Amino acid sequence: PLLVCMLILSLHGCNYFIMAGYLIGGPPSNEPNFDAITNKSMTGYKVTVAVVCDAPMELKFEHSKIDKELAKYVSRKMAGKKIKVIDSDRVYAWLDKHPHRDRPTEIGEAFNTTYVVYIDLKKYTLFEESSPNLRRGRAEALVSVYDMTENGERIYSKDVVSKYPLRAPQATSDVKYSTFRRLYLTRLSEDIGRLFYEWYNGDDIVDAT
Repeated sequence: PLLVCMLILSLHGCNYFIMAGYLIGGPPSNEPNFDAITNKSMTGYKVTVAVVCDAPMELKFEHSKIDKELAKYVSRKMAGKKIKVIDSDRVYAWLDKHPHRDRPTEIGEAFNTTYVVYIDLKKYTLFEESSPNLRRGRAEALVSVYDMTENGERIYSKDVVSKYPLRAPQATSDVKYSTFRRLYLTRLSEDIGRLFYEWYNGDDIVDAT
């Protein structure tokens, strides 16, 4: 405690208040956009969620199974934040058996979920524009939520524009393709997942470079 007090007293101006706030309450947090818009929460009691992603054929031709992989990454992110998510392998196994029943409401009914998170992936690349020797993940998606307690009504939609690294692209010689692909799926799933769970200021520092 003495060391903490000395540290605070050694600071001046706004730095004092920033450090004091961190020491007392931890870093500032951000309310999930879904909660703010709908006044609902995916961490509520008995709430269950299914996550599904759709991507155009041209994207899947270049990035095989990107729809299934992104749904799995987002599901894992949400599950790690205490959201009860249906295992994405189960969801896609059901979709493989029922190829003509791919509407969000049909998926929600099949798994008896509260919500269905539907990711419409529109753009996805792992290279900097017009620069095949530089890697930078970029994606655009429309993320929607269907409320199965409201007859499958779409209650939320949000455009997500994602970029990684934030500051500058990486040379292809600096990181293997498979490694960078995994890193960007992790970043993109975080960008989507934050719509539904609390996150903290400063979380992006590690991804800035």
